[in-house]
Amino acid sequence: MATARELAVPLPRGGLYRRPMRIRIIDAFTDRPFAGNPAGVCLLDEWPSAAWMQDVAAEMNLAETAFAHPLPPGDDADWALRWFTPAVEVDLCGHATLATTHALHADGLLDGPVRFATRSGVLRADVAADGRITLDFPLATVTGVPVPDGVAEAVGLPVVAAHETGSLGDLLVEVADEQAVRAADPDLTALFRLPWRGLIVTAAGAPGAGHDYVSRFFAPAVGVPEDPVTGSAHTALAPFWSARLGRPELVGLQASRRGGLVRTTVAGDRVLLAGGAVTVVDGNLQIKP
Repeated sequence: MATARELAVPLPRGGLYRRPMRIRIIDAFTDRPFAGNPAGVCLLDEWPSAAWMQDVAAEMNLAETAFAHPLPPGDDADWALRWFTPAVEVDLCGHATLATTHALHADGLLDGPVRFATRSGVLRADVAADGRITLDFPLATVTGVPVPDGVAEAVGLPVVAAHETGSLGDLLVEVADEQAVRAADPDLTALFRLPWRGLIVTAAGAPGAGHDYVSRFFAPAVGVPEDPVTGSAHTALAPFWSARLGRPELVGLQASRRGGLVRTTVAGDRVLLAGGAVTVVDGNLQIKP
């Protein structure tokens, strides 16, 4: 990767003019464009201010925009990675991590698995020969709780059961069947008032559907009314459905309008999330940090 000095052109008075900064939109958890979850990806030499990254994420207006820069040899990780919604910085994001890995691989910057230093610890990702990317994330502990007051009304559906997700900070609610998940039309204002990062709505997959479970994810409190495909939510969905179905390896469908498949494997206290990615936009930011 070029250094900041290599990206700069000297000016007569000793100032520096940076060429426009590259940014991409990459669709994650899909093998075709205009599906899955689009993420912004911006590779940097060092961190600019958090305010600048938040402004860029708001301008991109995607569920998340990822920013990454390389770390020195010998560090515990290879790249530092941060994620921003249009409204806030978040602790964990799956699809933007997958998109960042795809960008690094496309640029020839990977030699085997990559380690990311994040607010959720060191996360690993690996790219297979066919381009499929596998993320290694911490498993979210799922604990059953009574259905909280106001949740069924906010979801707009009868709720079969509710589960806290520990440090993930979401509420996972089970509804009757796949059709109910697809038909969900929650009250986003009511969801905004609930004390969780987001709401995961899930049910078992319909017989013969080709996936084991189905979900949708709503997080208006962090500026994401509905997320198309949510890797972090699958760190809770995977152990929940693996325990229910008795298998460590499952396929989850996130049934948003765009839709996407997440292949999940529960491995001890970790969850492996696998999927493809496609670069859709490759351009330049004209505003420097």
